[in-house]
Amino acid sequence: MAPRIAVLAFPGSNDDRDAAHALRLLGAEAVLVWHGEDELPDVQAVVLPGGFSYGDYLRCGAIARFSPAMQAVARYAGDGGLVLGICNGFQILAEAGVLPGVLRANASLEFACTDVRLVVERADLPFTGRCKSGQRLTIPIKCGEGAWYGELPDEQVVLRYADGNRTGALDAIAGVCSEHGNVMGLMPHPEHAVDPLLGSTDGSLILGSLVDAARARLSVLV
Repeated sequence: MAPRIAVLAFPGSNDDRDAAHALRLLGAEAVLVWHGEDELPDVQAVVLPGGFSYGDYLRCGAIARFSPAMQAVARYAGDGGLVLGICNGFQILAEAGVLPGVLRANASLEFACTDVRLVVERADLPFTGRCKSGQRLTIPIKCGEGAWYGELPDEQVVLRYADGNRTGALDAIAGVCSEHGNVMGLMPHPEHAVDPLLGSTDGSLILGSLVDAARARLSVLV
Protein backbone atom coordinates (compact mmCIF):
# COMPACT_ATOMS: atom_id res chain seq x y z
CA MET A 1 0.00 0.00 0.00
CA ALA A 2 1.22 3.49 -0.83
CA PRO A 3 0.98 5.81 2.18
CA ARG A 4 -0.17 9.36 1.53
CA ILE A 5 2.32 12.02 2.60
CA ALA A 6 1.48 15.72 2.48
CA VAL A 7 4.13 18.11 1.13
CA LEU A 8 3.43 21.71 2.10
CA ALA A 9 4.10 24.53 -0.33
CA PHE A 10 4.60 28.14 0.75
CA PRO A 11 5.21 31.22 -1.40
CA GLY A 12 8.91 30.82 -2.14
CA SER A 13 9.15 27.06 -1.61
CA ASN A 14 11.39 25.64 -4.31
CA ASP A 15 11.93 22.06 -3.17
CA ASP A 16 8.32 21.01 -2.74
CA ARG A 17 8.20 19.16 -6.06
CA ASP A 18 11.66 17.70 -5.48
CA ALA A 19 10.47 16.29 -2.16
CA ALA A 20 7.27 14.97 -3.74
CA HIS A 21 9.25 13.32 -6.55
CA ALA A 22 11.63 11.66 -4.08
CA LEU A 23 8.74 10.36 -1.97
CA ARG A 24 7.06 8.90 -5.04
CA LEU A 25 10.30 7.15 -6.03
CA LEU A 26 10.30 5.58 -2.57
CA GLY A 27 6.75 4.28 -2.84
CA ALA A 28 4.60 7.00 -1.30
CA GLU A 29 1.74 9.03 -2.73
CA ALA A 30 2.83 12.65 -2.35
CA VAL A 31 0.03 15.19 -1.89
CA LEU A 32 0.93 18.85 -2.42
CA VAL A 33 -0.83 21.11 0.10
CA TRP A 34 -0.93 24.91 -0.31
CA HIS A 35 -0.05 26.91 2.80
CA GLY A 36 -3.43 28.63 2.84
CA GLU A 37 -5.30 25.42 3.61
CA ASP A 38 -6.45 25.32 7.22
CA GLU A 39 -6.89 21.54 7.30
CA LEU A 40 -4.64 18.70 6.22
CA PRO A 41 -5.95 15.97 3.91
CA ASP A 42 -6.10 12.36 5.05
CA VAL A 43 -2.38 11.57 5.19
CA GLN A 44 -0.02 9.39 7.20
CA ALA A 45 2.82 11.95 7.39
CA VAL A 46 3.72 15.55 6.54
CA VAL A 47 6.87 17.01 4.96
CA LEU A 48 7.79 20.69 5.10
CA PRO A 49 10.24 21.17 2.20
CA GLY A 50 13.15 23.51 1.66
CA GLY A 51 13.13 26.84 -0.10
CA PHE A 52 12.73 30.48 0.79
CA SER A 53 9.22 30.86 2.21
CA TYR A 54 8.08 34.48 1.98
CA GLY A 55 11.53 35.37 0.64
CA ASP A 56 13.10 34.71 4.05
CA TYR A 57 12.03 38.17 5.16
CA LEU A 58 12.48 38.98 8.87
CA ARG A 59 13.97 35.54 9.62
CA CYS A 60 13.78 32.26 7.76
CA GLY A 61 10.38 30.73 8.54
CA ALA A 62 9.26 33.65 10.73
CA ILE A 63 6.32 34.55 8.48
CA ALA A 64 5.48 31.06 7.24
CA ARG A 65 4.78 29.89 10.77
CA PHE A 66 1.61 32.01 10.74
CA SER A 67 0.21 30.26 7.65
CA PRO A 68 -3.14 28.49 8.24
CA ALA A 69 -1.60 25.17 7.26
CA MET A 70 0.94 25.48 10.06
CA GLN A 71 -1.84 25.56 12.63
CA ALA A 72 -3.03 22.25 11.19
CA VAL A 73 0.54 20.88 11.23
CA ALA A 74 0.97 21.85 14.88
CA ARG A 75 -2.26 20.06 15.77
CA TYR A 76 -1.22 17.04 13.70
CA ALA A 77 2.17 16.88 15.42
CA GLY A 78 0.56 17.34 18.84
CA ASP A 79 -1.63 14.31 18.14
CA GLY A 80 1.45 12.20 17.39
CA GLY A 81 1.50 12.60 13.61
CA LEU A 82 4.79 12.21 11.72
CA VAL A 83 6.26 15.52 10.55
CA LEU A 84 9.59 16.06 8.78
CA GLY A 85 11.02 19.53 8.16
CA ILE A 86 13.83 19.91 5.62
CA CYS A 87 16.01 23.06 5.67
CA ASN A 88 13.44 25.88 5.44
CA GLY A 89 10.87 23.40 6.75
CA PHE A 90 13.11 22.88 9.79
CA GLN A 91 13.35 26.64 10.23
CA ILE A 92 9.56 26.98 10.08
CA LEU A 93 9.01 24.22 12.65
CA ALA A 94 11.53 25.88 14.98
CA GLU A 95 9.89 29.29 14.56
CA ALA A 96 6.51 27.70 15.29
CA GLY A 97 7.84 26.09 18.47
CA VAL A 98 7.14 22.59 17.18
CA LEU A 99 10.88 21.83 17.35
CA PRO A 100 13.41 23.22 19.87
CA GLY A 101 16.05 25.81 19.13
CA VAL A 102 16.56 28.42 16.45
CA LEU A 103 18.38 28.52 13.12
CA ARG A 104 20.82 31.40 12.76
CA ALA A 105 23.10 32.68 10.02
CA ASN A 106 25.96 30.39 9.10
CA ALA A 107 29.17 31.20 10.97
CA SER A 108 30.79 32.12 7.65
CA LEU A 109 27.94 34.54 6.88
CA GLU A 110 27.92 32.88 3.45
CA PHE A 111 25.46 30.62 1.67
CA ALA A 112 26.69 27.01 1.92
CA CYS A 113 25.92 24.61 -0.92
CA THR A 114 27.88 21.36 -0.81
CA ASP A 115 27.75 17.70 0.13
CA VAL A 116 28.32 17.12 3.84
CA ARG A 117 29.10 14.06 5.87
CA LEU A 118 26.72 13.28 8.70
CA VAL A 119 26.74 10.81 11.56
CA VAL A 120 23.48 9.19 12.72
CA GLU A 121 23.04 9.65 16.47
CA ARG A 122 19.65 7.93 16.70
CA ALA A 123 18.48 5.07 14.51
CA ASP A 124 15.30 4.27 16.42
CA LEU A 125 13.06 7.01 15.03
CA PRO A 126 10.44 6.87 12.27
CA PHE A 127 12.86 8.95 10.17
CA THR A 128 15.96 6.80 10.72
CA GLY A 129 14.64 3.24 10.76
CA ARG A 130 16.75 2.31 7.72
CA CYS A 131 19.91 3.68 9.36
CA LYS A 132 22.30 2.32 11.95
CA SER A 133 23.55 4.26 14.94
CA GLY A 134 26.93 5.78 14.09
CA GLN A 135 26.38 5.35 10.35
CA ARG A 136 27.90 8.01 8.09
CA LEU A 137 25.70 9.61 5.42
CA THR A 138 26.51 11.97 2.56
CA ILE A 139 23.71 14.48 1.91
CA PRO A 140 23.93 18.03 0.50
CA ILE A 141 23.17 21.25 2.33
CA LYS A 142 22.17 24.56 0.75
CA CYS A 143 21.45 27.22 3.31
CA GLY A 144 22.41 30.63 4.56
CA GLU A 145 20.84 30.30 8.01
CA GLY A 146 21.60 26.73 8.99
CA ALA A 147 23.37 27.15 12.32
CA TRP A 148 21.26 25.50 15.01
CA TYR A 149 21.40 26.98 18.51
CA GLY A 150 19.51 25.98 21.61
CA GLU A 151 19.37 23.59 24.53
CA LEU A 152 18.10 20.04 24.39
CA PRO A 153 19.00 16.64 25.83
CA ASP A 154 21.28 14.35 23.81
CA GLU A 155 18.39 12.00 23.01
CA GLN A 156 16.84 14.71 20.82
CA VAL A 157 19.95 15.03 18.63
CA VAL A 158 19.39 12.89 15.51
CA LEU A 159 22.20 13.96 13.15
CA ARG A 160 25.54 15.69 13.55
CA TYR A 161 28.01 17.00 11.01
CA ALA A 162 30.83 14.47 10.87
CA ASP A 163 33.53 16.15 8.79
CA GLY A 164 33.47 19.90 9.07
CA ASN A 165 30.64 21.90 10.55
CA ARG A 166 29.90 24.11 7.54
CA THR A 167 27.09 26.01 9.27
CA GLY A 168 28.72 26.61 12.64
CA ALA A 169 25.83 24.89 14.42
CA LEU A 170 26.15 24.35 18.16
CA ASP A 171 27.70 20.92 18.88
CA ALA A 172 27.69 20.29 15.10
CA ILE A 173 23.97 19.52 15.25
CA ALA A 174 22.43 18.92 11.82
CA GLY A 175 19.09 17.40 12.83
CA VAL A 176 16.89 17.26 15.93
CA CYS A 177 13.63 15.62 16.94
CA SER A 178 10.76 16.51 19.22
CA GLU A 179 10.48 15.18 22.75
CA HIS A 180 8.28 12.29 21.62
CA GLY A 181 10.27 11.59 18.45
CA ASN A 182 7.42 12.06 15.98
CA VAL A 183 8.75 15.35 14.54
CA MET A 184 12.19 15.81 13.03
CA GLY A 185 14.00 18.71 11.39
CA LEU A 186 17.28 18.61 9.48
CA MET A 187 19.23 21.14 7.48
CA PRO A 188 20.61 18.74 4.81
CA HIS A 189 18.36 17.91 1.84
CA PRO A 190 17.66 14.15 1.64
CA GLU A 191 15.43 14.67 -1.42
CA HIS A 192 18.56 15.63 -3.34
CA ALA A 193 20.31 12.38 -2.47
CA VAL A 194 18.00 9.64 -3.72
CA ASP A 195 19.45 9.09 -7.20
CA PRO A 196 22.96 7.77 -8.00
CA LEU A 197 23.24 10.47 -10.67
CA LEU A 198 23.33 13.02 -7.86
CA GLY A 199 26.33 11.35 -6.25
CA SER A 200 24.63 9.77 -3.24
CA THR A 201 21.49 7.81 -2.38
CA ASP A 202 21.87 8.26 1.37
CA GLY A 203 18.89 10.60 1.45
CA SER A 204 16.68 7.63 0.66
CA LEU A 205 17.56 6.20 4.08
CA ILE A 206 15.86 9.21 5.72
CA LEU A 207 12.89 9.59 3.40
CA GLY A 208 12.53 5.83 2.95
CA SER A 209 12.34 5.44 6.72
CA LEU A 210 9.53 7.99 6.79
CA VAL A 211 7.69 6.14 4.02
CA ASP A 212 8.09 2.87 5.96
CA ALA A 213 6.71 4.45 9.13
CA ALA A 214 3.82 6.06 7.24
CA ARG A 215 3.02 2.72 5.58
CA ALA A 216 2.96 1.04 8.98
CA ARG A 217 0.45 3.60 10.20
CA LEU A 218 -1.67 3.03 7.12
CA SER A 219 -1.70 -0.74 7.63
CA VAL A 220 -2.95 -0.25 11.19
CA LEU A 221 -5.79 1.94 9.93
CA VAL A 222 -6.74 -0.57 7.22
